Amino acid sequence: MKYNVNEKGYYGEFGGAYIPEMLFPNIEELRLNYLKIMREASFQKEFKQLLKAYVGRPTPLYFAKRFSEKYNTKVYLKREDLCHTGAHKVNNTIGQILMAKRLNKTRIIAETGAGQHGVATATVCALMGLECIVYMGEIDIERQAPNVARMKMLGAKVVPATSGSKTLKDATNEAIRDWINNPTNTHYIIGSVVGPHPYPDMVARFQSVISKEIKQQLAEKEGREHPDYVVACVGGGSNAAGAYYEYLNIPEVGIIAVEAAGKGIHSGESAATSALGRMGIIHGSKTLLMQTADGQITEPYSISAGLDYPGVGPMHAHLYTSGRGEFISVTDDDAMRAGLELSKLEGIIPAIETSHALAIFKSRKFKEDDLVVVNLSGRGDKDLNTYIDYFNL
Repeated sequence: MKYNVNEKGYYGEFGGAYIPEMLFPNIEELRLNYLKIMREASFQKEFKQLLKAYVGRPTPLYFAKRFSEKYNTKVYLKREDLCHTGAHKVNNTIGQILMAKRLNKTRIIAETGAGQHGVATATVCALMGLECIVYMGEIDIERQAPNVARMKMLGAKVVPATSGSKTLKDATNEAIRDWINNPTNTHYIIGSVVGPHPYPDMVARFQSVISKEIKQQLAEKEGREHPDYVVACVGGGSNAAGAYYEYLNIPEVGIIAVEAAGKGIHSGESAATSALGRMGIIHGSKTLLMQTADGQITEPYSISAGLDYPGVGPMHAHLYTSGRGEFISVTDDDAMRAGLELSKLEGIIPAIETSHALAIFKSRKFKEDDLVVVNLSGRGDKDLNTYIDYFNL
């Protein structure tokens, strides 16, 4: 079984493009051109040059000595928190802004939850001199105020989504509405491996730089390209897709995806899609989705704005249902404690999203000689207020 997308835009039974007719020309233009453009030598040269000189790649693969000693296994952290803007999101926005320019788009829209993708989009729009509109849930605007300020400083217009749960799902709805109304001059930079084909595949390809680097760095440090396990947090799942990409079809590398259990998987306040979801359609693709008996989308909840999404990307839905990926759900409390622990053991304050991935070591036992790579997807600056409130710092 292959775990990459097929020519019809599906991962197993998940994926596709379930879109209103008015969006068909936009999606079709992208589908017909994205691989061709990405394979152009001039595109690759510009993309790689910006990743190196602007983003600061390659990011280090860091052996977490004290953390490894505590959990009696070998843990490496892929330091995506050291990217310009503070998270992996910028890998994809650099790629998509170059794509938009080659498709002669002059206006960029995006959605954001934690604000990292919004900041990364505003950053590349400033870099390229393009108009930028970012849709963000009203609740997320409150809990991620520093990122909202950064977007505005970078020249973006931040538009609050005031419907539904006023979080990421609703921001995405608003962005899609905008795109329908501005079909010819606008490119929608989706920040995760969600949405209609070709977005999940395109975003995964831009993020695959993460696992390409892991392979090279492990070869240098350990004399082997393949870890025993790759661990990443999953909301929509772009950081995870990037970390898994080069290993998808290598069965000896275990894939571990960590979701947000919120206040408990069955508490009614959770975002643990693998445990709670069933097949449905959200934002243009068929995937696993938290929904009521009559198909209404369930409001997700997580203390981390970036994992607060009622579905997962189709690649991850396929990894879960096929058994290729091991899915673990982590509560708010366990994630917060894991974030504080890494700060004290390694001097690295992780984003709360990443803290979910770090929390599994408490209960998921690894062998002493296992080599485990955790994708440290973002830094905790944006979450300091949440950490302060939670721990009364």
